[in-house]
Parts: sequence; structure tokens; C-alpha cells
Amino acid sequence: MFHYKTAEEFLTEAESLHLHIPFSDRVSSLAEPVSLGAKTLPNRIVIQPMEGCDSSSDGSPAELTIRRYDRFARSGAGLIWFEACAVLPEGRANPRQSWITEKNLDSFKALTGRIREEAVKAGNPAPLIIMQATHSGRYSKPEGVPAPMIAYNNPLFEKDNPIDKSRIVTDDYLRALTEKFGEAARLAEKAGFDGVDIKACHRYLNSELLSAYEREGDYGGSFENRTRLLREGIMAAKAATGSDFLVTSRMNVYDGFPYPYGFGVTKEGGLVPDLTEGKKLVGILHKELGVKLLDITIGNPYVNPHVNRPADVQAYELTEDPLVGLERIIRCVGEVQKEYPDLCVIGSGLSYPRQFAGNVAAGAVEEGCFKAAGFGRMAFAYPEFAGKLLRGEPLDPAKCCITCGKCSLLMRYGSTAGCVVRDRYYTDLFREVSKGK
Repeated sequence: MFHYKTAEEFLTEAESLHLHIPFSDRVSSLAEPVSLGAKTLPNRIVIQPMEGCDSSSDGSPAELTIRRYDRFARSGAGLIWFEACAVLPEGRANPRQSWITEKNLDSFKALTGRIREEAVKAGNPAPLIIMQATHSGRYSKPEGVPAPMIAYNNPLFEKDNPIDKSRIVTDDYLRALTEKFGEAARLAEKAGFDGVDIKACHRYLNSELLSAYEREGDYGGSFENRTRLLREGIMAAKAATGSDFLVTSRMNVYDGFPYPYGFGVTKEGGLVPDLTEGKKLVGILHKELGVKLLDITIGNPYVNPHVNRPADVQAYELTEDPLVGLERIIRCVGEVQKEYPDLCVIGSGLSYPRQFAGNVAAGAVEEGCFKAAGFGRMAFAYPEFAGKLLRGEPLDPAKCCITCGKCSLLMRYGSTAGCVVRDRYYTDLFREVSKGK
């Protein structure tokens, strides 16, 4: 369990495990801006796309959505990465997932304007806002019951209950999906977002295709085929938007599953990260397609959450100390950043160190592991954390995320998501929805 009262205790434990965890006492370094060409990131703190599952049935922001983004806006974070927004109704992960259309465009336009206004009223610069465009793939549940759309059957996930092969998406479906990413980007720009993320992480459809080694056709087998939807989705988004609009991706470079079911590992077997293909893909996106910003992550929050969300307790027996997971994700992101030093890479998985999260993030920035630090669970629990770090102040351990996973558990219960420990609304909600579970 996380028991560290001082930075010395935290670092001594890491050293005893033969781990190097970056650490800096100068957390105010996170306040430095980052140039992204025509746009500038006002500081290096990013609020990651954490789904609240609280949009209206038509996909537009609802009361709890607005409540959450008001808090994020006032936090001072330089980039707010808006949560997964479906590009097709059948690709929604739940009936309340965000979904942008021509019909609800004005509601998104009002929200982006409100975020900037709330930031300025709080005395902060207006943040950049990026919309995450997604197809949930095997996690699709648009009517509240599983309706998976998969790239291929995966026995590691499906075990003794394989998904019917009729649920494998066709090449024709994927070709048409490319256009939907372009359309989502066009709508995002009209709605006032600064950029769009063609989501390719955590085993949603675009991410799953990266490991479709044994799939036949134009979207499986070769590296070119497996990366086709991501590459062409980004090209479609760029073609549909202006030159100053940021087109990016939150992308897995390592899944944490053995070949042929995991991206970022060797064919020889095992779970040791091999980022050869991931770095090759990043190079294509950056050097050939002009992507200036990438949000790099690893693992799958539904099957091996210890890989991308280190925590003291998981739904299964842990075989490693959470500090090992923290070191792994920083190291994987760092490999990408050091390969492409002029690319702005965002780091992930930084909530676990609690009151030392800013020190770890600042240390990783100073060591060149990434240029901006992404926080997800911490933003749910302690939205004002960003302002504290930007002022060079220590985080209050009594307000930090404790990585209990109950925000995700609310999602699994089919409810809206938030911090059960630090936010009274979600404390009461969890008590209600967990009865009899």
C-alpha cells in the first residue's frame, strides 16, 4: 500500500526495487509553455480524457458534463483533452457517451466557449481543448448492453465465450469509418476545439487493429495494413480542417499482452516491451503526416489496468509493485520522446504517486521523458491540483487520488463516473448503485 510520508521514503523504496523514478523539487517547471507551431500550450499540465458517461442521449454535454469541465477549466491546466466522443452511434461505449453531430453542434460550441471563459475568470490563460474521436469497438454498448464490434477474436479476452465472428468488422466498414473520423474533425473545429484526437489506445477499435497480426485483408497482417485506419483517419481529419487545427492521437505503444494479441512485444513471446513498431508508427505520424503532438499510453484499463493505471489494489492479485508499473509507463513514453525530441509527447499514468505526482512529472520533463504531463484520475479527485503545481506548491495528500478504481467501477455498474472518495455527489451515488453488487 502507498505509505510514503516523505519524498525520501518514496525514492528509497524505488531504489530498493532497482527502479529509476524521475523526481524534481522544482514543480514550477510544469508552468513553462510549449510551442505547437501556430498554437502554444500555456503550460505542461494536461487533463487526460476521462469519461464521465454523463452526456445526454443525443451525445450532447449534460449537467454533470458541464460541472466536470467547469472544474477542469478553473484548474489552470494548459490542455484539456475532452473525453471520448463517438463518431458513429454504434461505436458508443454507453448510452451516455459523448457523440458529436450537426444537430448538437451548438451544445459543444457552448461548452468550449464556457471552458475558456471559466479559465480566464479564474485568472488562468485559456487552455487548448482537444476532442477525442473514437469508435469503441469490442467495448461498444450503445444501448447499455454489449454490442461488440471487433477487429479479430482474442481468446485472452474472450476465453470460453468467444464473440461471434459476425461481429468482426469488415474492410468496407473500416474504409467508411475513415470518412467518419474526418467528419468528426470537421465538426470539432466548428465547435471550437483546438484539435482532434483519432483515438488509438486501450483496445478500442483503432488500437485493436494495431495487433491484428492474423487478420486477413487490408487492415491486418502487415505493419502497413494494421496501421492503415489510424494513418488514414489522421489524413482524413487533416484534410477536413484548417492548417492551424491540431490533429493528434492518444496512442498505445505497448499493450502488455503476448504476440499475436498484443502490440509492442516481440514475436518470440513474453511481455517485455518492444517499441520498434510503435516508434516506427510515431515517426510516420510525425515526420510524414505532420503530427506535432501525441499522447502516449500503454496497457488496457479493463484487462491489465496495473500496466497503465498503477494502483495498490486491483481486481486480481498483483504480481508487481505499483512503482514497477509507474516506472514502465514513464520509460515507454520516454523512449518515444527521446526518439523524436522535436515532437511534443504527453506522458500518462502519473496519478499513482499522489502528493509526489508533480515532482515525478517535473522530473520526467527535466529528463526528457515527455514534454507535458497528463493526469486523469487525479483530475477527478483533485481538480485544483494543477493550479497548486503551477504555483510551485505541494499537493495535499488528503485531496489526492488514492487510485482505488471506484471511478471506473461506477462505469462498470452502468452509472456516471467521478471520484467516489473526494466528491460527495459520487460518494452518495456509489452507495446507491453498488447495493447488491
